Amino acid sequence: MAGKKKKSVARAPEKNQPSRKPAKTASAGAGVQKNGVGRGTNPARVRAILKGLDEAYPAATCALTHENPFQLLISTILSAQCTDERVNQVTSTLYRKYPNPEAFAYANPAELEQEIRPTGFFRNKTKSIMGASKLIVEKFGGKVPKTMEELLTLPGVARKTANVVLGTAFGIASGVVVDTHVQRLAERLDLSKNTDPKKIENDLMKIIPEEKWIIFAHQLIWHGRRVCRARYPMCAECNLYRLCYYPHKTA
Repeated sequence: MAGKKKKSVARAPEKNQPSRKPAKTASAGAGVQKNGVGRGTNPARVRAILKGLDEAYPAATCALTHENPFQLLISTILSAQCTDERVNQVTSTLYRKYPNPEAFAYANPAELEQEIRPTGFFRNKTKSIMGASKLIVEKFGGKVPKTMEELLTLPGVARKTANVVLGTAFGIASGVVVDTHVQRLAERLDLSKNTDPKKIENDLMKIIPEEKWIIFAHQLIWHGRRVCRARYPMCAECNLYRLCYYPHKTA
C-alpha cells in the first residue's frame, strides 16, 4: 500500500540569512574604495599613484650606463633577458674596444660574441648589434635616428628599445617603456588587464599624462626592482600599499 505524500511546508527565512540576490559589481574604473580614490583606472586613483611614485622616486632614470644615444641603443639591445648590472659590467670594457657605430658594424662576429657572451643570447645579439650599427652608418650617417618609425627599421629594435632611446637619450615621449617590471606592476596596480606589451603600452598611454610617460616607466622599473618584486613583493615597505588591491599582498 503506497504511503501518503507529505505536504511540503514553506519555511520562513532564517534570521541573518544572507541574501541570494547577486551582488552588484562596480566597474573597474568607477568603484570607490575606502581610500576614496576609486578602483582601476579611476583618474583620482591614477593621480594618487603618480604622486606616490614621484615621492618615492623623484629622480628615477635609466640604469644603463651610457655616454651617448648609440651606447644606450647597444646597451638596451644587450639588456634583453639580462640584468642592467650585468650589461653595465660588460659595456665598461666593450665601449673602449668598440667606440663608435663603425667599429661595431664591421667587427669580427666571433670576437664580438665572446665580448658580450655574459649577457646571454650572444649570437642573436651580435647579429642585431652589427646589423643595427651597419644601418646607422650606411643609412643614417652614423647617427641614431630620432623617430620611432626609423628606429624600428634597425635589427633587434622593437618598441621597448625604441622608447628607451627616444625617451632617455633625446627626451622624446613617443610612448611608455614596457619591460617585465612595468608589465608586472601594470597588472598588480590594475592599470591594464592586458598581457601583450603593445596593448599594455596603449592602455598606459591613455591614462598617464604624456609629460609623465618617460619618468613614469623609470619609476615603475625602480619600484619593481626595489619593492614590488616578482616573487617576494615587499608590501610592508610600499608607499602605494593603500592604493593597491593586488590579491597576493605579503602584508
